[in-house]
Amino acid sequence: MSNENLSKSAQSIQDILSQKGLAFKVVELSASTRTAQEAADAIGCQVAQIVKSLIFCTKQTLKPILVLASGVNRVDEKKIEQLVGEKITKADAGFTRNVTGFAIGGIPPVGHKRALETFIDQDLLQFDELWAAAGTPHAVFKLNSTNLQSLTHGKIVAIK
Repeated sequence: MSNENLSKSAQSIQDILSQKGLAFKVVELSASTRTAQEAADAIGCQVAQIVKSLIFCTKQTLKPILVLASGVNRVDEKKIEQLVGEKITKADAGFTRNVTGFAIGGIPPVGHKRALETFIDQDLLQFDELWAAAGTPHAVFKLNSTNLQSLTHGKIVAIK
């Protein structure tokens, strides 16, 4: 795993982490980390330690919602709808890129173009060490679950 010559998207995430005073290092892997399973295989961790960054869109107000889910969990959209007070739908690739600045498969939990209402899967907190995408389908960074809430300003909820 190397940290030199990061791609532009991955470097932008490294810069944000550094600005926040965090020592987390973004690494780009030769293997894809597009899915939680691919990421876990490439890193050598449990799928449950992968932070999936999923973008949803509220149906009436078109507000972007970020759900940070454990790699093994499926999001119960009804629970998120109760939290935001309106129906949601999974965001398409165009909407996702517009609000985050990143393509699906590489969306990090931080560094988005817009501030996003964020919900954190409570199941992520059972692990000391987590791995999240860092802007591309090949870039990841390790973080402590204790830093996830302060980094994202997300609300910890049951998502499944």
